[in-house]
Amino acid sequence: MILYNTTYSVADEVAADWLRWMKLFFIPAALATKLPVSHRVLRLLTELENGGTTYSIQLDFETLEAYNIYLELHADGLRQRIQHRFGNQFISFATLLEDA
Repeated sequence: MILYNTTYSVADEVAADWLRWMKLFFIPAALATKLPVSHRVLRLLTELENGGTTYSIQLDFETLEAYNIYLELHADGLRQRIQHRFGNQFISFATLLEDA
């Protein structure tokens, strides 16, 4: 199993709206590609005082090939929609993990 994790630090003033939007739009749009087989939305409990709330959006893929297709065909468009909606009110970084 391949886990594509994106960690987002979201400004507190938009965190509730960001989370609602991710659950109502981003996750369904990602799953509609039929490439991720499951997902998780997590909130980081060990927060640093940085004026934001940190979330982890995790998409599970059965194979590296499925992840690569998602990355090539869908990931940029979804990232652009997040950027368009929330501008500079968040920062993010992605990691790719594999079951050991």
